[in-house]
Amino acid sequence: MAASLLPFSPSLLVPPSPKVGTWNSSILSPPALVLHLKRSIPRVNAAAGNASASHDSDLSTELDAVSSFSELVPDTVVFDDFERFPPTAATVSSSFLLGLCSLPDTKFKSAIETALADSECYEKKNPNERMSCFFNKALVHVGADLEKLVPGRVSTEVDARLAYDTKSIIQKVHELLKLYNEVEVSSQRLLFKIPSTWQGIEASRLLESEGIQTHLTFVYSFSQAAAAAQAGASVIQIFVGRIRDWSRTHSGDHDIEAACKNGEDPGLALVKKTYNYIHKYGHRSKLMAAAVRNKQDIFSLLGIDYIIAPLKILQYLKESVTYPEEKYSYVRRLSPGSAKMYNFTEEELIEWDQMSFASAMGPAAEELLAAGLEGYVNQTRRLEELFAKIWPPPNV
Repeated sequence: MAASLLPFSPSLLVPPSPKVGTWNSSILSPPALVLHLKRSIPRVNAAAGNASASHDSDLSTELDAVSSFSELVPDTVVFDDFERFPPTAATVSSSFLLGLCSLPDTKFKSAIETALADSECYEKKNPNERMSCFFNKALVHVGADLEKLVPGRVSTEVDARLAYDTKSIIQKVHELLKLYNEVEVSSQRLLFKIPSTWQGIEASRLLESEGIQTHLTFVYSFSQAAAAAQAGASVIQIFVGRIRDWSRTHSGDHDIEAACKNGEDPGLALVKKTYNYIHKYGHRSKLMAAAVRNKQDIFSLLGIDYIIAPLKILQYLKESVTYPEEKYSYVRRLSPGSAKMYNFTEEELIEWDQMSFASAMGPAAEELLAAGLEGYVNQTRRLEELFAKIWPPPNV
Protein backbone atom coordinates (compact mmCIF):
# COMPACT_ATOMS: atom_id res chain seq x y z
CA MET A 1 0.00 0.00 0.00
CA ALA A 2 0.95 3.58 -0.40
CA ALA A 3 0.75 4.22 3.33
CA SER A 4 0.88 2.15 6.47
CA LEU A 5 -2.46 0.88 7.70
CA LEU A 6 -2.56 1.89 11.32
CA PRO A 7 -4.86 0.21 13.86
CA PHE A 8 -7.08 3.29 14.06
CA SER A 9 -8.47 2.93 10.53
CA PRO A 10 -9.95 -0.08 8.69
CA SER A 11 -7.13 -1.94 6.98
CA LEU A 12 -7.13 -3.46 3.56
CA LEU A 13 -6.29 -7.10 4.06
CA VAL A 14 -6.32 -9.65 1.28
CA PRO A 15 -5.02 -13.20 0.97
CA PRO A 16 -1.78 -14.25 -0.61
CA SER A 17 -1.40 -16.54 -3.57
CA PRO A 18 -1.96 -20.25 -2.96
CA LYS A 19 1.56 -20.86 -4.29
CA VAL A 20 3.04 -17.95 -2.32
CA GLY A 21 4.62 -16.84 -5.56
CA THR A 22 3.40 -15.31 -8.78
CA TRP A 23 -0.29 -14.57 -8.55
CA ASN A 24 -2.47 -16.31 -11.10
CA SER A 25 -5.63 -14.24 -11.45
CA SER A 26 -8.80 -16.30 -11.78
CA ILE A 27 -12.42 -15.90 -10.83
CA LEU A 28 -12.07 -18.38 -8.01
CA SER A 29 -8.79 -17.14 -6.57
CA PRO A 30 -8.32 -14.49 -3.87
CA PRO A 31 -5.76 -11.70 -4.27
CA ALA A 32 -2.39 -11.54 -2.55
CA LEU A 33 -0.83 -10.01 0.54
CA VAL A 34 -1.28 -6.29 0.98
CA LEU A 35 1.98 -4.55 0.28
CA HIS A 36 3.43 -1.09 0.83
CA LEU A 37 4.63 0.77 -2.26
CA LYS A 38 7.63 2.93 -1.37
CA ARG A 39 7.91 6.36 -2.90
CA SER A 40 11.27 7.65 -3.98
CA ILE A 41 9.96 11.13 -4.83
CA PRO A 42 7.36 13.53 -3.44
CA ARG A 43 3.64 12.87 -3.74
CA VAL A 44 1.35 14.64 -6.14
CA ASN A 45 -1.23 16.77 -4.40
CA ALA A 46 -4.71 15.44 -5.18
CA ALA A 47 -7.18 17.98 -6.54
CA ALA A 48 -10.73 18.09 -5.24
CA GLY A 49 -13.70 17.02 -7.34
CA ASN A 50 -12.95 16.68 -11.05
CA ALA A 51 -10.17 19.25 -11.20
CA SER A 52 -6.80 18.09 -12.51
CA ALA A 53 -4.06 17.46 -9.96
CA SER A 54 -1.11 19.77 -9.61
CA HIS A 55 2.21 18.09 -10.21
CA ASP A 56 5.52 18.64 -8.51
CA SER A 57 8.26 19.64 -10.88
CA ASP A 58 10.35 16.65 -9.86
CA LEU A 59 7.61 14.06 -10.32
CA SER A 60 9.05 11.28 -12.45
CA THR A 61 6.70 8.29 -12.32
CA GLU A 62 3.06 7.66 -13.03
CA LEU A 63 2.97 5.47 -9.94
CA ASP A 64 3.57 8.47 -7.69
CA ALA A 65 0.83 10.43 -9.41
CA VAL A 66 -1.70 7.60 -9.07
CA SER A 67 -0.66 6.91 -5.48
CA SER A 68 -1.58 10.44 -4.45
CA PHE A 69 -5.25 9.62 -5.05
CA SER A 70 -5.64 6.01 -3.85
CA GLU A 71 -3.79 3.31 -1.92
CA LEU A 72 -2.27 0.88 -4.44
CA VAL A 73 -2.04 -2.81 -3.58
CA PRO A 74 -0.08 -5.35 -5.65
CA ASP A 75 -1.87 -8.66 -6.13
CA THR A 76 1.38 -10.56 -6.65
CA VAL A 77 3.91 -11.39 -3.96
CA VAL A 78 6.71 -13.75 -3.06
CA PHE A 79 8.42 -13.52 0.27
CA ASP A 80 11.58 -12.31 -1.42
CA ASP A 81 9.63 -9.20 -2.50
CA PHE A 82 9.40 -7.97 1.08
CA GLU A 83 12.57 -5.94 0.57
CA ARG A 84 11.11 -4.13 -2.44
CA PHE A 85 7.50 -4.02 -1.23
CA PRO A 86 7.39 -4.16 2.58
CA PRO A 87 3.92 -5.37 3.61
CA THR A 88 1.88 -3.19 5.93
CA ALA A 89 -0.86 -5.76 6.47
CA ALA A 90 -1.68 -9.35 5.57
CA THR A 91 -4.36 -12.02 5.40
CA VAL A 92 -4.19 -15.57 6.62
CA SER A 93 -6.47 -17.88 4.65
CA SER A 94 -6.89 -21.47 3.55
CA SER A 95 -5.08 -20.68 0.29
CA PHE A 96 -2.17 -19.13 2.19
CA LEU A 97 -1.87 -22.15 4.47
CA LEU A 98 -1.93 -24.46 1.44
CA GLY A 99 0.90 -22.46 -0.08
CA LEU A 100 2.94 -22.65 3.11
CA CYS A 101 2.45 -26.41 3.35
CA SER A 102 3.70 -26.83 -0.21
CA LEU A 103 7.02 -25.18 0.57
CA PRO A 104 9.96 -27.27 1.84
CA ASP A 105 10.82 -24.67 4.44
CA THR A 106 9.23 -21.42 5.56
CA LYS A 107 9.32 -19.13 8.57
CA PHE A 108 5.68 -20.10 9.22
CA LYS A 109 6.25 -23.87 9.19
CA SER A 110 6.61 -24.15 12.94
CA ALA A 111 3.31 -22.31 13.44
CA ILE A 112 1.46 -24.95 11.43
CA GLU A 113 3.28 -27.82 13.16
CA THR A 114 2.42 -26.31 16.53
CA ALA A 115 -1.24 -26.16 15.55
CA LEU A 116 -1.27 -29.79 14.41
CA ALA A 117 0.39 -30.85 17.68
CA ASP A 118 -2.11 -29.00 19.86
CA SER A 119 -3.30 -31.25 22.69
CA GLU A 120 -6.73 -29.62 22.85
CA CYS A 121 -7.41 -30.61 19.24
CA TYR A 122 -5.78 -34.01 19.65
CA GLU A 123 -8.16 -34.94 22.47
CA LYS A 124 -11.32 -34.31 20.41
CA LYS A 125 -12.93 -37.64 19.50
CA ASN A 126 -15.04 -36.38 16.62
CA PRO A 127 -12.82 -36.23 13.49
CA ASN A 128 -14.68 -33.21 12.10
CA GLU A 129 -14.34 -31.28 15.35
CA ARG A 130 -10.67 -32.23 15.55
CA MET A 131 -10.01 -31.00 12.00
CA SER A 132 -11.91 -27.77 12.63
CA CYS A 133 -9.78 -27.24 15.73
CA PHE A 134 -6.57 -27.80 13.76
CA PHE A 135 -7.77 -25.40 11.05
CA ASN A 136 -8.60 -22.65 13.56
CA LYS A 137 -5.30 -23.08 15.40
CA ALA A 138 -3.30 -23.00 12.17
CA LEU A 139 -5.02 -19.81 11.03
CA VAL A 140 -4.39 -18.11 14.35
CA HIS A 141 -0.79 -19.28 14.85
CA VAL A 142 0.19 -18.14 11.36
CA GLY A 143 -1.84 -14.96 11.84
CA ALA A 144 0.01 -14.24 15.07
CA ASP A 145 3.35 -14.62 13.28
CA LEU A 146 2.17 -12.25 10.55
CA GLU A 147 1.04 -9.75 13.18
CA LYS A 148 4.66 -9.48 14.33
CA LEU A 149 5.80 -8.71 10.78
CA VAL A 150 3.36 -6.00 9.73
CA PRO A 151 2.37 -2.69 11.35
CA GLY A 152 -1.25 -2.90 10.20
CA ARG A 153 -4.00 -5.44 10.59
CA VAL A 154 -4.06 -9.16 9.96
CA SER A 155 -7.23 -10.41 8.32
CA THR A 156 -8.47 -13.92 8.95
CA GLU A 157 -10.67 -15.73 6.48
CA VAL A 158 -13.96 -17.06 7.84
CA ASP A 159 -14.86 -20.53 6.54
CA ALA A 160 -16.90 -20.01 3.34
CA ARG A 161 -18.98 -23.08 4.13
CA LEU A 162 -20.68 -20.93 6.78
CA ALA A 163 -21.58 -18.19 4.29
CA TYR A 164 -25.34 -18.71 4.62
CA ASP A 165 -25.47 -19.10 8.41
CA THR A 166 -25.24 -15.84 10.37
CA LYS A 167 -25.06 -17.53 13.75
CA SER A 168 -22.25 -19.86 12.66
CA ILE A 169 -20.25 -17.01 11.13
CA ILE A 170 -20.42 -15.06 14.37
CA GLN A 171 -19.56 -18.14 16.40
CA LYS A 172 -16.54 -18.83 14.17
CA VAL A 173 -15.30 -15.25 14.49
CA HIS A 174 -15.64 -15.42 18.28
CA GLU A 175 -13.74 -18.73 18.32
CA LEU A 176 -10.91 -17.22 16.27
CA LEU A 177 -10.87 -14.05 18.34
CA LYS A 178 -10.62 -16.09 21.56
CA LEU A 179 -7.63 -17.97 20.15
CA TYR A 180 -5.98 -14.71 19.11
CA ASN A 181 -6.49 -13.38 22.64
CA GLU A 182 -4.77 -16.48 24.02
CA VAL A 183 -1.67 -15.71 21.96
CA GLU A 184 -1.88 -12.03 22.94
CA VAL A 185 -2.88 -10.55 19.60
CA SER A 186 -5.07 -7.48 20.15
CA SER A 187 -8.46 -7.33 18.47
CA GLN A 188 -7.42 -3.88 17.22
CA ARG A 189 -4.94 -5.63 14.92
CA LEU A 190 -7.54 -7.97 13.43
CA LEU A 191 -10.08 -7.97 10.63
CA PHE A 192 -12.34 -10.86 9.63
CA LYS A 193 -13.10 -11.55 5.99
CA ILE A 194 -16.70 -12.63 5.29
CA PRO A 195 -18.53 -13.39 2.00
CA SER A 196 -21.25 -10.87 1.11
CA THR A 197 -24.27 -13.13 1.33
CA TRP A 198 -27.21 -11.61 3.19
CA GLN A 199 -26.30 -13.79 6.17
CA GLY A 200 -22.68 -12.66 5.94
CA ILE A 201 -23.71 -9.01 5.83
CA GLU A 202 -25.98 -9.50 8.83
CA ALA A 203 -23.11 -11.17 10.69
CA SER A 204 -20.93 -8.20 9.80
CA ARG A 205 -23.52 -5.81 11.23
CA LEU A 206 -23.68 -7.67 14.52
CA LEU A 207 -19.91 -8.11 14.77
CA GLU A 208 -19.24 -4.45 14.00
CA SER A 209 -21.68 -3.52 16.79
CA GLU A 210 -19.36 -5.45 19.12
CA GLY A 211 -16.34 -3.54 17.86
CA ILE A 212 -15.08 -6.44 15.71
CA GLN A 213 -13.91 -5.21 12.30
CA THR A 214 -15.07 -7.00 9.17
CA HIS A 215 -14.17 -7.08 5.50
CA LEU A 216 -17.00 -8.07 3.15
CA THR A 217 -15.84 -9.70 -0.07
CA PHE A 218 -17.48 -11.01 -3.27
CA VAL A 219 -19.52 -7.85 -3.86
CA TYR A 220 -20.97 -7.78 -7.38
CA SER A 221 -24.18 -5.77 -7.05
CA PHE A 222 -25.39 -2.49 -5.59
CA SER A 223 -27.74 -4.30 -3.22
CA GLN A 224 -24.75 -6.10 -1.68
CA ALA A 225 -22.68 -2.92 -1.52
CA ALA A 226 -25.42 -0.75 -0.04
CA ALA A 227 -26.45 -3.39 2.49
CA ALA A 228 -22.78 -3.81 3.50
CA ALA A 229 -22.45 -0.05 3.99
CA GLN A 230 -25.64 0.04 6.06
CA ALA A 231 -24.22 -2.81 8.14
CA GLY A 232 -21.13 -0.72 8.89
CA ALA A 233 -18.60 -3.10 7.34
CA SER A 234 -15.08 -1.73 7.69
CA VAL A 235 -14.07 -2.71 4.13
CA ILE A 236 -16.23 -3.47 1.08
CA GLN A 237 -14.51 -5.20 -1.84
CA ILE A 238 -15.83 -4.98 -5.43
CA PHE A 239 -14.33 -7.06 -8.27
CA VAL A 240 -14.35 -4.70 -11.25
CA GLY A 241 -12.91 -7.02 -13.90
CA ARG A 242 -15.02 -10.02 -12.97
CA ILE A 243 -18.20 -8.02 -13.51
CA ARG A 244 -16.88 -6.85 -16.89
CA ASP A 245 -15.92 -10.39 -17.86
CA TRP A 246 -19.43 -11.63 -17.03
CA SER A 247 -21.05 -8.86 -19.08
CA ARG A 248 -19.08 -9.84 -22.17
CA THR A 249 -20.46 -13.37 -22.25
CA HIS A 250 -23.87 -13.06 -20.56
CA SER A 251 -27.03 -11.01 -20.72
CA GLY A 252 -30.16 -10.45 -18.67
CA ASP A 253 -28.74 -8.43 -15.77
CA HIS A 254 -30.66 -5.15 -15.48
CA ASP A 255 -27.95 -3.10 -13.77
CA ILE A 256 -25.23 -4.27 -16.11
CA GLU A 257 -27.30 -3.61 -19.19
CA ALA A 258 -28.24 -0.16 -17.88
CA ALA A 259 -24.56 0.71 -17.37
CA CYS A 260 -23.61 -0.51 -20.84
CA LYS A 261 -26.51 1.45 -22.37
CA ASN A 262 -25.10 4.58 -20.75
CA GLY A 263 -21.69 3.82 -22.22
CA GLU A 264 -20.21 2.83 -18.86
CA ASP A 265 -18.15 -0.17 -17.87
CA PRO A 266 -20.44 -2.13 -15.49
CA GLY A 267 -17.71 -2.91 -12.97
CA LEU A 268 -16.47 0.67 -12.79
CA ALA A 269 -20.07 1.91 -12.68
CA LEU A 270 -20.76 -0.21 -9.59
CA VAL A 271 -17.67 1.13 -7.84
CA LYS A 272 -18.68 4.71 -8.66
CA LYS A 273 -22.25 4.24 -7.42
CA THR A 274 -21.06 2.54 -4.23
CA TYR A 275 -18.44 5.20 -3.48
CA ASN A 276 -21.00 7.96 -3.98
CA TYR A 277 -23.53 6.13 -1.81
CA ILE A 278 -21.03 5.72 1.03
CA HIS A 279 -19.93 9.35 0.97
CA LYS A 280 -23.25 11.02 0.22
CA TYR A 281 -25.02 9.29 3.11
CA GLY A 282 -22.21 9.27 5.66
CA HIS A 283 -21.38 5.58 5.88
CA ARG A 284 -17.97 4.78 7.37
CA SER A 285 -17.00 1.84 5.15
CA LYS A 286 -13.81 1.95 3.10
CA LEU A 287 -14.12 0.86 -0.53
CA MET A 288 -11.71 -1.45 -2.31
CA ALA A 289 -11.58 -2.19 -6.05
CA ALA A 290 -10.12 -5.54 -7.09
CA ALA A 291 -9.62 -7.42 -10.36
CA VAL A 292 -8.55 -4.35 -12.35
CA ARG A 293 -7.34 -5.31 -15.80
CA ASN A 294 -5.36 -2.33 -17.14
CA LYS A 295 -4.02 1.15 -16.44
CA GLN A 296 -7.20 2.81 -17.65
CA ASP A 297 -9.12 0.98 -14.92
CA ILE A 298 -6.79 2.55 -12.37
CA PHE A 299 -7.17 6.02 -13.88
CA SER A 300 -10.95 5.61 -13.77
CA LEU A 301 -10.83 4.70 -10.06
CA LEU A 302 -8.65 7.54 -8.79
CA GLY A 303 -9.97 8.67 -5.43
CA ILE A 304 -11.20 5.30 -4.20
CA ASP A 305 -9.72 4.14 -0.89
CA TYR A 306 -7.87 1.07 -2.21
CA ILE A 307 -7.02 -0.42 -5.61
CA ILE A 308 -5.71 -3.96 -5.97
CA ALA A 309 -3.73 -4.05 -9.22
CA PRO A 310 -1.63 -6.63 -11.09
CA LEU A 311 2.04 -6.24 -10.29
CA LYS A 312 2.91 -5.85 -13.98
CA ILE A 313 0.72 -2.74 -14.17
CA LEU A 314 2.23 -1.26 -11.01
CA GLN A 315 5.73 -1.98 -12.25
CA TYR A 316 4.94 -0.32 -15.54
CA LEU A 317 3.63 2.76 -13.73
CA LYS A 318 6.71 2.81 -11.50
CA GLU A 319 9.11 2.51 -14.42
CA SER A 320 7.46 5.27 -16.45
CA VAL A 321 9.55 8.44 -16.30
CA THR A 322 7.32 10.47 -18.60
CA TYR A 323 5.72 13.50 -16.99
CA PRO A 324 2.00 12.73 -16.47
CA GLU A 325 0.82 15.79 -18.41
CA GLU A 326 2.64 14.48 -21.47
CA LYS A 327 0.52 11.33 -21.59
CA TYR A 328 -2.45 11.52 -19.26
CA SER A 329 -4.43 14.10 -17.42
CA TYR A 330 -4.59 12.84 -13.85
CA VAL A 331 -8.04 13.61 -12.53
CA ARG A 332 -9.70 12.56 -9.30
CA ARG A 333 -12.69 10.57 -10.52
CA LEU A 334 -14.18 9.85 -7.09
CA SER A 335 -14.44 12.40 -4.30
CA PRO A 336 -16.76 13.15 -1.37
CA GLY A 337 -17.59 16.47 -3.00
CA SER A 338 -18.80 14.99 -6.27
CA ALA A 339 -20.63 12.24 -4.38
CA LYS A 340 -23.05 14.82 -3.00
CA MET A 341 -24.24 15.55 -6.53
CA TYR A 342 -24.98 11.92 -7.42
CA ASN A 343 -28.67 11.06 -7.67
CA PHE A 344 -30.09 7.77 -6.45
CA THR A 345 -33.53 6.30 -7.13
CA GLU A 346 -36.03 5.70 -4.38
CA GLU A 347 -35.54 1.95 -4.88
CA GLU A 348 -31.82 2.33 -4.17
CA LEU A 349 -32.31 4.31 -0.96
CA ILE A 350 -34.36 1.74 0.93
CA GLU A 351 -33.33 0.13 4.19
CA TRP A 352 -32.22 -3.20 2.78
CA ASP A 353 -33.71 -6.41 4.16
CA GLN A 354 -33.30 -9.99 3.05
CA MET A 355 -36.19 -9.92 0.59
CA SER A 356 -35.26 -6.67 -1.15
CA PHE A 357 -31.60 -7.73 -1.12
CA ALA A 358 -32.33 -11.04 -2.86
CA SER A 359 -34.68 -9.55 -5.45
CA ALA A 360 -32.14 -6.89 -6.43
CA MET A 361 -29.07 -9.13 -6.66
CA GLY A 362 -29.33 -9.95 -10.36
CA PRO A 363 -27.92 -12.97 -12.24
CA ALA A 364 -24.37 -11.60 -12.46
CA ALA A 365 -24.00 -11.21 -8.70
CA GLU A 366 -25.69 -14.53 -8.02
CA GLU A 367 -23.40 -16.45 -10.38
CA LEU A 368 -20.19 -14.66 -9.45
CA LEU A 369 -20.87 -14.97 -5.72
CA ALA A 370 -21.56 -18.69 -6.12
CA ALA A 371 -18.33 -19.14 -8.08
CA GLY A 372 -16.28 -17.27 -5.48
CA LEU A 373 -17.73 -19.29 -2.62
CA GLU A 374 -17.08 -22.53 -4.47
CA GLY A 375 -13.44 -21.58 -4.89
CA TYR A 376 -13.00 -20.76 -1.20
CA VAL A 377 -14.75 -23.94 -0.11
CA ASN A 378 -12.57 -26.06 -2.39
CA GLN A 379 -9.44 -24.45 -0.94
CA THR A 380 -10.59 -25.21 2.60
CA ARG A 381 -11.38 -28.83 1.78
CA ARG A 382 -8.01 -29.29 0.14
CA LEU A 383 -6.33 -27.91 3.24
CA GLU A 384 -8.27 -30.24 5.53
CA GLU A 385 -7.38 -33.21 3.33
CA LEU A 386 -3.73 -32.21 3.54
CA PHE A 387 -3.89 -31.81 7.32
CA ALA A 388 -5.44 -35.28 7.58
CA LYS A 389 -2.51 -36.73 5.66
CA ILE A 390 0.27 -35.01 7.59
CA TRP A 391 -1.30 -35.25 11.07
CA PRO A 392 0.14 -36.00 13.52
CA PRO A 393 3.39 -34.13 12.79
CA PRO A 394 6.77 -35.55 13.85
CA ASN A 395 7.39 -36.03 17.58
CA VAL A 396 3.69 -36.12 18.45
